Amino acid sequence: MNNNNEPDIHAVKTYLLSMQQDICQQLAEEDGKQTFITDEWQREAGNGGGITRVLTQGDVFEQAGVNFSHVSGKQLPASATAHRPELAGRQFQAMGVSLVIHPNNPHIPTSHANVRFFIATKDNAAPVWWFGGGFDLTPYYAYKEDCIQWHQSARQACEPFGPGTYEKYKKWCDDYFYIKHRQEQRGIGGLFFDDLNEDGFVQSFAFMQRVGNQYIKAYRPIVARRKTTPYSAAEKDFQLYRRGRYVEFNLVYDRGTLFGLQTGGRTESILMSLPPVVHFSYNKQFAADSREAELYDYYLQPRDWLAE
Repeated sequence: MNNNNEPDIHAVKTYLLSMQQDICQQLAEEDGKQTFITDEWQREAGNGGGITRVLTQGDVFEQAGVNFSHVSGKQLPASATAHRPELAGRQFQAMGVSLVIHPNNPHIPTSHANVRFFIATKDNAAPVWWFGGGFDLTPYYAYKEDCIQWHQSARQACEPFGPGTYEKYKKWCDDYFYIKHRQEQRGIGGLFFDDLNEDGFVQSFAFMQRVGNQYIKAYRPIVARRKTTPYSAAEKDFQLYRRGRYVEFNLVYDRGTLFGLQTGGRTESILMSLPPVVHFSYNKQFAADSREAELYDYYLQPRDWLAE
């Protein structure tokens, strides 16, 4: 690395693989029953591959998927160039870790995290690169202390990078994880950033690592607090119903899902984000004073959790 703006692809890949390993180890420890299977794969065209790691039917986690991928291609797909048309026709490399955790207990939130790096090149032109990622939380039976702790962790990830960083990426997360056709938030948010490169490679890479490292520090204490909470069949049914919103968002709006499918990615790994069991119910209604209604009325509203 000669200067702040020269990307080091090897360093990014090394970090991502270590992040994947650490998160899988900690989640397996928290589950206590199952371990992650490892599925290494290559794209048929020979332009990249990845390592998918999945834990299923655990004591704590119904399904936990942590996917690393490093792929390349001759041109970026429409999902990547829609807001950056100047990148059309460039060769690219994309690498990242993406994970979604679906717990058994409806009192444990579903969580998602993703960190990624793109670089697009063209003959006789400077490479264009950027980082993106973040993490977000989707509760079913929500607890204020969990939401506050989650956002405290998000702010801690951002603190070394100047005032306003948390607020900027917290709002971006609220705006991004919004299910437009339902007019509701997917969850309580967290952080979301994209196209990060303005401070040079070293600083941008440092921020991506900070977010990647903070995810498990934010999520594991919540899992530990809630995993032994008793729950009823009705509460489980509500969790399965709300998982449907997760499916809707991922298949209709999620950039990572669209990018993977449009670049001919490995479908099994791309769709590991979907929950194994989901209930779709027509026009389901909840009593006004119920905890189910409270989720919609209080928790699924953008708010300043750090002021709570």
